[in-house]
Amino acid sequence: MSSRSHSNDDLAASLPSPWPKSPVLQAAYRARSAAADLAPLPRSVKDDALLAIADALVVRTREIVEANAADVARAREAGTAESIVDRLTLTPERVRAIASDVRDVAGLPDPVGEVVRGSTLPNGLDLRQIRVPLGVVGIIYEARPNVTVDAASLCLKSGNAVLLRGSSSALHSNSALVTVVRDAVGGAGLPADAVQLVPGESRESVRELMRARGMVDVLIPRGGASLIKTVVEESIVPVIETGTGNCHVYVDAQADLDIAVAVLLNSKAQRPSVCNAAETLLVHRDIAADFLPRALDALAAAGVTVHADDRVRELAGACGTKATVVPATAEDWETEYLSNDIAAAVVDSLDAAVQHIRLWSSGHTEAIVTTSQPAARRFTQLVDSAAVAVNASTRFTDGGQFGFGAEIGISTQKLHARGPMGLPELTSTKYVFTGDGHVRG
Repeated sequence: MSSRSHSNDDLAASLPSPWPKSPVLQAAYRARSAAADLAPLPRSVKDDALLAIADALVVRTREIVEANAADVARAREAGTAESIVDRLTLTPERVRAIASDVRDVAGLPDPVGEVVRGSTLPNGLDLRQIRVPLGVVGIIYEARPNVTVDAASLCLKSGNAVLLRGSSSALHSNSALVTVVRDAVGGAGLPADAVQLVPGESRESVRELMRARGMVDVLIPRGGASLIKTVVEESIVPVIETGTGNCHVYVDAQADLDIAVAVLLNSKAQRPSVCNAAETLLVHRDIAADFLPRALDALAAAGVTVHADDRVRELAGACGTKATVVPATAEDWETEYLSNDIAAAVVDSLDAAVQHIRLWSSGHTEAIVTTSQPAARRFTQLVDSAAVAVNASTRFTDGGQFGFGAEIGISTQKLHARGPMGLPELTSTKYVFTGDGHVRG
């Protein structure tokens, strides 16, 4: 293992000439060299580096919070919504929580080197498929500085170098955090260039990162629909699409009403601004008259506005609910509100609910509330989303809740990784076969 950071001159000697002038490509080259150093490291060395990061975050909390204050002040001056300012803000307590999360990652099993499958072939060859790091992972994300440390710790644990491109609104915060992380990583004997901020604040730097195919192995966008759409459509680097969450709760004809109200409220109102919050309620017509008055009153108490189809509005008028109910448009069925809003419709059958979900869902998480085993089985078979819940809140689609310890994001695509992405999803595999002078006839 090399315990030093590679200089540009060292790296240039081993790379295609000429040495790239672009700072983004230079960072990618340095990351690629760092990734080669990281790949063979044992778990103990990586864990020691993660614990050093956690300790450094606590020791240098004041430095981090002061840098963050500049970003928060600028956001407020720009009239940024308070909910976004809150996500941007770092307090001493939040920095300690981030440090605790890093320690948790250090305690997770190391996926690198795990034998996925193995056998002795009929010809005597020993064949093993083993987990290996992806290499260089690029993360493009919005104003959540905690992602900076989360991504760095998960990538380091899984043997990957990481290029971090946060939003300009968190520039001071991210710069301070990456400085602390790099100092700790280098002090622990790992290449500091395993963790880098992508140079530049312009969109051009993002475009360069998205075109660094061959130097960056995969990009993971984390943020709103617009950011994810841009990266997926414009990148020539492979992308793992993480989830916008147009999540649905379907209340079946044979639902327990108490459970249905509890699941709906938790799915929608426990934390409305996250991707696993419910955005659409579908109710079977046979239970609508009994369920909707209770559901609408519960949503009203939580401050949720209901964007309703004709049948929901008719029932709302008949029951005299206190809920704010407005007509739904076609746009409402495809909207990820991330707010105290929900679309609602009455459907004629379970299959009609599935058809609605297939048409409008983003493929993140859908839930059914039912006491019928056949209905639950049919729903889980027919709904093609990354996660399907039965009599449980959509809010459980989360790496921590699933027992993975942490996640880099929630993938809504079908290739390589789907659902909450923990450490194993930050690896690929390779085959190692061992013989005794074997030759093929």
